Amino acid sequence: MISYEMGLVLGFILLSLMVATALIYIKFPTQELKDRINSWWIIIAFFTLGAMLNTTMAMFFFGFLSFLALKEYFTLIPSRQTDRRVMFYAYMAIIPQYYFAGIGWYGMFIIWIPVFLFLLLPFKQVLIGETKGFLENTSRVQWGLMMFVFGLSHLAYMITLAPIGSNTVAGVELVLYLVLLTELNDILQYIWGKSIGKRKIIPKVSPNKTVEGFLGAFVSISILAVLFSFLTPFTWFEALIAGMIISMAGFIGDVVISMIKRDIGVKDSGNMLPGHGGILDRVDSLIYTAPLFFHYVYYLYY
Repeated sequence: MISYEMGLVLGFILLSLMVATALIYIKFPTQELKDRINSWWIIIAFFTLGAMLNTTMAMFFFGFLSFLALKEYFTLIPSRQTDRRVMFYAYMAIIPQYYFAGIGWYGMFIIWIPVFLFLLLPFKQVLIGETKGFLENTSRVQWGLMMFVFGLSHLAYMITLAPIGSNTVAGVELVLYLVLLTELNDILQYIWGKSIGKRKIIPKVSPNKTVEGFLGAFVSISILAVLFSFLTPFTWFEALIAGMIISMAGFIGDVVISMIKRDIGVKDSGNMLPGHGGILDRVDSLIYTAPLFFHYVYYLYY
């Protein structure tokens, strides 16, 4: 059931999308902007239906998101026929990871990929017997699992968190808070950068990102984190720190995925979302904000 707080924010998002749609189709009717806003409608619809209404559906939704992100990543990186056996086991690791998240088994959730898969997947590659490229392939698969399965699965575990004390807000509201601020951070970095950006922050990796864009978004998200703190059990100071964590981590996630694309030699990770690129282009910030924000909340309240 949607809480009053969540309904308020979803209403705000819906109204914002309606205004943005009207502006784009009437005032700035370019195909790129139309594609972007149409994709946002699809993203918001799937996120609301898949993640916000039912815990079981949320596990499937985020698990499928991890699968798509990992698949896109494996499609981009160099691989051989023999590597696909190890990749298959990486895909299969998604199921127990989200099962542990769904039942709230924190102990197994936190060690399944960083410990068990970290130790077992290289051994599986040893059994295949292909010595050439062993280190490169093992590292690539492990890194993909950590980022696109372990990192994103913190969103699923967060859904299961119970309300704190007399607070009515719980995990669903926390996920909405995190995703909203993470996405707004990306948008505000772009807006501030386009408006007043002059000094490039990491020109070799992401030439469009500026110091002014980063700082403008950092301050804006810190303020918005406090304004939207009714979705959380935070005090105003805890919300301020949360906003700082989300803005900083979101920026890092974005440029790390940009570095991967630079290394591989592609502009977008895919074309699944018109105007946005692929799945990795949309979850790049979340792979960093989700685990850091989750453990911040977990440390404070659980």
